[in-house]
Amino acid sequence: MLQIILTLAIFVILVIPVGKYMYHIATKQKTFADKVFNPIDRCIYKVCGIKGEDMGWKKYALTLLLVNAVMVFVGYAILRLQSILFLNPNGISNMEPTLSFNTIISFMTNTNLQHYSGESGLSYVAQMCVIIFMMFTSAATGYAACMAFCRGLAGKKIGNFYEDMVRITTRILIPVSFIVGLLLVSQGTPQTLQGNFTIETLEGNFQDIAVGPVAALESIKHLGTNGGGFFGANSTTPFENPTVISNIIEMISMMILPGACVVTFGHMLHDKRKEKKAEKAAMNVQVLPGTAQKKVILGRQGAVIFGAMAIIFLIGLTICYQSEMAGNPVIQEMGIDQSQGSMEGKEVRFGVPQSALFTTVTTSFTTGTVNNMHDTLTPLGGLVPLLHMMLNCVFGGKGVGLMNMVMYVILAVFICGLMVGRTPEYLNKKIEGKEMKLVAICILIHPLLILGFSALAVAVPAGLEGITNPGYHGLTQVLYEFASSAANNGSGFEGLADNTAFWNITAGLAMFFGRYIAIIAQLAIAGSMLAKKKVNETVGTLRTDNITFMIILVFIVYIFAALTFFPALALGPIAEHLSIWM
Repeated sequence: MLQIILTLAIFVILVIPVGKYMYHIATKQKTFADKVFNPIDRCIYKVCGIKGEDMGWKKYALTLLLVNAVMVFVGYAILRLQSILFLNPNGISNMEPTLSFNTIISFMTNTNLQHYSGESGLSYVAQMCVIIFMMFTSAATGYAACMAFCRGLAGKKIGNFYEDMVRITTRILIPVSFIVGLLLVSQGTPQTLQGNFTIETLEGNFQDIAVGPVAALESIKHLGTNGGGFFGANSTTPFENPTVISNIIEMISMMILPGACVVTFGHMLHDKRKEKKAEKAAMNVQVLPGTAQKKVILGRQGAVIFGAMAIIFLIGLTICYQSEMAGNPVIQEMGIDQSQGSMEGKEVRFGVPQSALFTTVTTSFTTGTVNNMHDTLTPLGGLVPLLHMMLNCVFGGKGVGLMNMVMYVILAVFICGLMVGRTPEYLNKKIEGKEMKLVAICILIHPLLILGFSALAVAVPAGLEGITNPGYHGLTQVLYEFASSAANNGSGFEGLADNTAFWNITAGLAMFFGRYIAIIAQLAIAGSMLAKKKVNETVGTLRTDNITFMIILVFIVYIFAALTFFPALALGPIAEHLSIWM
């Protein structure tokens, strides 16, 4: 429990200064590192011909899609030709076409779902030039979209996609990944370009030990909320996650930037420079009661969203921890002691507490890395990561979680407005039919992808062939696969035989549509809100900066999840839990 408290305390301490630093980067304000990074950025702008003009939301979204498309084609070619390229000391063959499609879509969409084992499926050049490279670019893409979205809601220009990509990469992702990589190497994570080596075991047998540039991948894997492992066993293997210290480092790495994006959003709404100008103007002009507090109120918007996310996260963590500590009564009846909790599929060096925390973190912050086998979690323990991926707004990935939660904020404002018969408003802008249609697209595309593809999988022979567990658990495996894909999470129950044409293609489509449809719609909302005129607050204006609205927001998220996902969950993990405990 002390380890859990320590990890969360470090996160809370770090998230505020990091969020403020990211705010300065997004708004091009001075930072302590400008002397180092400004020349680097200017050189990149000059070489690439980046002029830095404002794009508007349509050009911003189109540029994002085109840049990602170019990287997809280049990465796909490398995967299909890796056997004849350099840095292939282990003689890895070319990746199969449908698996290459799934892999390249997975890593470009920040999902990192793996239907292969990294140590045997990829050469070093593919690991570095495709996997690690896209871990940087996909994380930067999500951040760039989020900052453009935040600027639009804050009444600022949308910005330039290329500048956003460059600034987050040079000023945060690369330097912090280097530091995290060094910390992981100090704990025993390998970083080498040598090939695999063979050792003789204590039993007298021989075993191949896979190594490679593991620490470089592990650092950006967590910092960029990516999740794909160098090894098939991911962060359960000692070479990726050797100690409890490395375990905490990896969790903090995947938590810090998604949480900081919410802090950045609050700072962007509470611009102190504009506030000082407003205060000077207020000294000479008579203003309505409450107007002087307007900027302070906007500054609390980020705190409300952060608080709602934290409440949902802590509820999930408590359920997962208690469920795993309760153990499995069926195993208890077999004479296996469950007093230390359900240890099936968990590493002894982490135990139940660190496993439950890691499970909740990796699916709340949509990273996808695992330090235990999710397929062996108790039914309610497995329900938590599944539900958090279905919600897809509990901090979420790099910036995407914040954007998704704002969709629920707008939905909550709209519902509350209908209840009192008033036009809904958010951030002093009216919420009208156009915004609500776009919000509906963002919120409904996610369950449509999960439930639609899950229904297809259990209805056709190609899908049924991949299910290795019958009954309730088999359905949970299917739901988890497509929830992980649509949420761009990437973790898996790993009980599916998923390296087939059906699973590679359907999961790839879920990842693609789950990523880009929502981002385009959210940028459209930002552009629409930016074009609107501000309206004055009145007595009937719904306050969205207090604890009451925070609680409303939490209930809206859970109610929507119940309306869309409860029937499927009732047939999967809930039914499995009842069958075990009854």
